[in-house]
Amino acid sequence: MATLDLALAGLAVGAIAALAAVGLITSYRATGVFNLGFGGLAMVTAYLLWQQVHVWGWPVVPSALLDVLVVAPAFGLLLERFVFRGLGRRGAGPAETLAASLGVLVLLLGIAILVWGTASRLDPPALFDTGTIELWGGARVSESALIDLGVVVGIALIVAAVTRFTRFGTQLRAVVDRRELAELSGVAADRVSAVGWAFGSMLAGLTGILLAPHLRLDPFGLTLLVLETIGVAVAARMASLPVAILVALAIGVGQSELTRVQVEGRAQDVLQALQSNMFVVVLLLALLLLPRMVEVGARGSHTRIEAGPAPRLPVLWWVPYPIVLAAPLALDTDHLRSAQQVPALAIVFVSLVIVTGYAGQVSLGQAGYAGLGALIAASLMSGKFFGLPEVPGLVALLLGTLLVVPIGLLTGWPAIRRRGLALALTTFAVAVVVSRFVFAQPVFTSGLRLDHPWPFTGERSFYILELVCLGGTLLVVRRLRTGRLGRMLVATRDSEGGAAASGIDVPGLKVFVFAVSAGVAALGGALLGMGGRAFDAQSFDPLMGLIWFAAVVVFGVDSAAGAVLAAALIVGLDSSTRAGVSTIVIGAGAVLLSRMPGGVLATARRALAPVPAGDSAPARPVRPTATGRALRRSVRARTAADARTGAGS
Repeated sequence: MATLDLALAGLAVGAIAALAAVGLITSYRATGVFNLGFGGLAMVTAYLLWQQVHVWGWPVVPSALLDVLVVAPAFGLLLERFVFRGLGRRGAGPAETLAASLGVLVLLLGIAILVWGTASRLDPPALFDTGTIELWGGARVSESALIDLGVVVGIALIVAAVTRFTRFGTQLRAVVDRRELAELSGVAADRVSAVGWAFGSMLAGLTGILLAPHLRLDPFGLTLLVLETIGVAVAARMASLPVAILVALAIGVGQSELTRVQVEGRAQDVLQALQSNMFVVVLLLALLLLPRMVEVGARGSHTRIEAGPAPRLPVLWWVPYPIVLAAPLALDTDHLRSAQQVPALAIVFVSLVIVTGYAGQVSLGQAGYAGLGALIAASLMSGKFFGLPEVPGLVALLLGTLLVVPIGLLTGWPAIRRRGLALALTTFAVAVVVSRFVFAQPVFTSGLRLDHPWPFTGERSFYILELVCLGGTLLVVRRLRTGRLGRMLVATRDSEGGAAASGIDVPGLKVFVFAVSAGVAALGGALLGMGGRAFDAQSFDPLMGLIWFAAVVVFGVDSAAGAVLAAALIVGLDSSTRAGVSTIVIGAGAVLLSRMPGGVLATARRALAPVPAGDSAPARPVRPTATGRALRRSVRARTAADARTGAGS
């Protein structure tokens, strides 16, 4: 009987996860974009319902209907019109759509933090006052679980019916697969895409409203929980709704049944962590064992964030940077403590420049490496690192950096056979696993001491140490960029096949760059912890890693100077304005990235660069040759044939 009760209790968890996974898959099938902003929209909708019910006094059901049927779809229409329509028209690859959807997520996180704060709310409104139903043999099941499961199955049936048996479903598949051919066939692609975005956003809002009553309502927790169900969607090949439902229910039941297993010692802590984070484990295993699942659903495997051409800079363009970075030394102690975050965070951001800007490998897990650097340094200083005695702060800083390098090697190994969305999600999954199984476990984090290292115990002397570490990191990065290794990295970023054909060991180079970037991120994370004089797991939350990645992309993913400016902007806004403002600014910049090729810094350089005198005259038109005319006729004929084929199918 206990086993049956646990299985039925697991159905409630599985039904919620199935709803989120079905929403992700349906949103992807309706828009052709793997929308990381899905979790953010679910979170904001849940917060909006809380505001309407508990603050404004509105009734629950009408408020929920308004949010799901009007507010969420309207937001989806805005996204389609002002963010993704231009990307779809010019056939943007997964790189730009990934950056744009990440910008939407970061923007929504910032709005939620600014409006509602980061404190958890334990009273999210529920749509129905439900109890339990007694089944055969005395087993009981929650009515809310059955309602959630019914909603999931109903949505799956509606989506299947619309996409398979209606003319609109055919048009929707055509627009998602080949937009240009669909338009040639007479399909109103903009209108069809707008309906798809509205429907996908409606499902995100419904997911947030139904999910919130089962857990605490906070910006990071709810958003991350929705993103963890990506593993269920991956296992379903981003296509099969029945498989997604079955996988989610199986995980929910398995997670519930694990509570019956009892072991002794630290193994019980590990078992409890596994039981609480089954969806995280499934996410990582699905990405590691089923890489082709994501590649099939990604509509393109090469995810390169465009750097954009940058004009030649003046010889002494770097002079203002050290002057500005040294300026906080003249501030009082309180302001200097805030400024100490800038060099440390800039080092973490430079690690993203190395792995993504130079090597073209999208890494969303740098927060995990940074947190490990801080945790290992704290453990070494506290004498709790595998029985070693206490070590001086500088030695702990060095060892914390070096010991994360092998972890970067280990986690970078999956990058050998993964590209694009699969690689991005794998690195994010690694960060989530590290956060849940290491940072959230008291056995690793309790009783730690972290402080300024001797002899840099003063605030100003520690800031000087940070500047020295940042300067050394920038010199190493510059050497890496301008040397032979840098040319190999750029060749690999531009074309892995071409780099391999020229004799470059692409797999070894990818693993090497992941290891180096992990060590650099660990150095920055250790300095962040020492500056705060404590290890704070919240500072290295996986969603913070997404915000950091978006910040670096906005300022120029291949620019070390842009990384420093991004760190200064975030710290400056966080210390001088309300919480959430910096996140909103970064999210808005990422959303508008398609209008700023290469990021803010590259755009500013192009705007300020003088136009050569020879470029002011209009170019003479080139008379088409016979070969060119024949080639264009061939292309037009092929396009017309493809259009007829698409119309016929």
